[in-house]
Amino acid sequence: MKKDKNTVEKFGGLIDTYTIDRAVADKAVVPLLYEGRHVDQHVDSLGIDAWFERITANLSREQAVDLKKKFSTTDQLNKAAQKVMAIAWDISEHYRDNWQGTGFKGQLVAQDKATALLYKKYLDEFGIVSSEVLISAPDEREGEEDLYQENKLAVQRFWKAVMSKYGSEREYNKQVINAFKQAEHPEIIIVVDKLLVGFDAPRNTILYLTRKLKDHSLLQAIARVNRLCDGKEFGYILDYRGVLENLDQALDLYSTLPEFDAGDLKDILTDVSVEIRALPQKYSLLWDTFKEIKNRQDEEEYELLLADEERRAKFYERLSAFSKTLSIALGSVRFLEETEPAKISRYRADLKFFAKLRTAVRRRYAEVVDFGEYEPKIQKLLDTHVGTGEVEKVTPLVNIFDKDAFAEEVEKLPNAAAKADTIAHRTARTIHERMQEDPAFYKRFSELLKETIAAFRAERLKANEYLKKVAEIMEAVRNRTGDRIPEKLRSHDVAKAYFGSLKEILARFDNGDHGFDAAIADVALAIDEVIKRNRIVNWASDRDTQNRMRNEIEDLLFDFKDKKGIEITFDDMDAIMEQCLDIARVRTP
Repeated sequence: MKKDKNTVEKFGGLIDTYTIDRAVADKAVVPLLYEGRHVDQHVDSLGIDAWFERITANLSREQAVDLKKKFSTTDQLNKAAQKVMAIAWDISEHYRDNWQGTGFKGQLVAQDKATALLYKKYLDEFGIVSSEVLISAPDEREGEEDLYQENKLAVQRFWKAVMSKYGSEREYNKQVINAFKQAEHPEIIIVVDKLLVGFDAPRNTILYLTRKLKDHSLLQAIARVNRLCDGKEFGYILDYRGVLENLDQALDLYSTLPEFDAGDLKDILTDVSVEIRALPQKYSLLWDTFKEIKNRQDEEEYELLLADEERRAKFYERLSAFSKTLSIALGSVRFLEETEPAKISRYRADLKFFAKLRTAVRRRYAEVVDFGEYEPKIQKLLDTHVGTGEVEKVTPLVNIFDKDAFAEEVEKLPNAAAKADTIAHRTARTIHERMQEDPAFYKRFSELLKETIAAFRAERLKANEYLKKVAEIMEAVRNRTGDRIPEKLRSHDVAKAYFGSLKEILARFDNGDHGFDAAIADVALAIDEVIKRNRIVNWASDRDTQNRMRNEIEDLLFDFKDKKGIEITFDDMDAIMEQCLDIARVRTP
C-alpha cells in the first residue's frame, strides 16, 4: 500500500479477514518470536578522520561535506566492516548453539548486495556455518563514477563468477534455493530483496534482520519463517536493526482503512521475553511431578514412582514443555544477561538429570519410543547445554530374542528391581507384538506377568524373587515352554497356535482326559492342512479363498462334534474359524 495505490479503494472493501491468531490456532502457521539484538560498535574517530582526509583529498569542500554526511547515517554505520563482522559472529554463534544439526535453516537479510557479500566473507572466515548469497544481477553501471566503486566492483566480480558457474540467473536461483530447501547446506541463505515475498521453505526457521524494512515488505519478510515443519514450534526473528518500531508503523498503516480492525494483526510477533517468563512455572510444575520423593538424590525412587503409566505420561509432557521453553531462553541474550548464573546452572543440571531419567524409564518400562519427543531442537538443547554423550540418545529397544545383546543391556542396570522391571516390561512388549501369532499361549503369559508385576508393586515380592520369576516367564516366552502340547504337534509351530485357540474356546468340554487334547491336536493339524492347501498369493485379501477355508474348517468342527458327542455351538465355530484365520494371516501370509 502506498499513498497513491490503495487496493481497497481500487477493488472494493474487504470480504473477510483471516487473521494471524486464527491461522496459528488452526495450525496453518507457527507463531513468531521476536528478539531485538544490538551489536556495540566502537567508533575510532581518529581513524575515521584520517580516512576522510585521504578519501576527500581531490574533492571540493562541498563534496567532502556531502560524503561525510552520507557516511554518518545509520545505514552507512551499519555497513561498516567492523559491525558486519560483529553481527556475522553473533549469527554464527546463535545458529551453531541453537540450530546447527537440527535440519532447520536461517535467512539473513542484508541491506545491499555489497554488504551481503561482506556477510558471506565473514561467515566463511569464521567457518562455523555454511551460507550462500542469493542476489539479483547488478546494474552494469554500478561502479562507474562512484565513490564506493570497490564495493560495486565486488558485486560485479561475484556476479561474473556466478554466471560462470551456473550459466544463467535462472539456474543460479534454482540450484541455490533447492539446496537451501532440501540439502544439508547451505544452513543460512543471505539475501537483499529476493525471497522476502512468496518464498515457501518450511525448514526456514530463523530470520536474521540486518536492514530496515517497512510497510507490507516487513510483514511479508517476517512471514518467511512461519511455515509449518515437523518439530517446528515457532519462527524466530532476530532483529539487529530495530524493526519492531517499523512493524508498529506498518500496522498503523492499515488503520487508515475503514474496514480495518486493530485485532486483525494482533500477536503477529511475540517478544521472546514473554515466552521466557513461563520458564519458572514450567520448571516448578516439572518438579511437582515428584513431590512424593523423599530422597531427591535416589534415582531408583524416581524410576519406581514412574512405574505408573499415567504419571509417566505427565512427566514426559512436563519435561518437554520445560525443555522447549529453556531452549528459547538459552538462545536469548537478554535472558543470559539478566538471569543469575547459578539459576541457569540449576536449570541445565536438572535438564540433564531429567533427560537421563526419561531415557532410563523408557527402557525400564519397555515403551515404544516416540522419536517426536526427541525432535532435533530438543536434542540440540541437550547436546549444547548438557554435553554430547552425557545424555544417552534413545535407540530402538533390544528384542528379548536377541539373547546376548539383551543380556548385556540388562547387566548394565544398577539393581535387581531395575533388571526385573526391564525383563518384565520388555517381555510384555514382545507378547503384545506377537499376540496374534498365538493368542492362547501369549495371553496366559501376559496375565502371569501382570500378576507378578503387581505383586512386586504391592511389596508381596522382594526384588530378587521378582527378578527370578520374570526371568522364568521370559525364558518360557522365548522357547515356547510351560504349556502342555501333545507330542504330535512338536514340529508343527503354526498348528500349536490353532491348538491353543481350540482348547481355550472349548475348555468347558475338557474333563482332563488325555484323549481330548489328542483329538484337538488332530483338528489343529487338519486346520493347518486346510490353510496350506487353499493358500494362494495374497489370499488374505481374497474373500473367495477365505470362504473356502471357513467351509472346510467348519466341516472339520462338525466331524469333531459328532465324534466326541459334545454340543459345540455356532458361536464357538465362528470364533474358532476367525481366530485360526487371524493366526494364518500372520503366520502363513
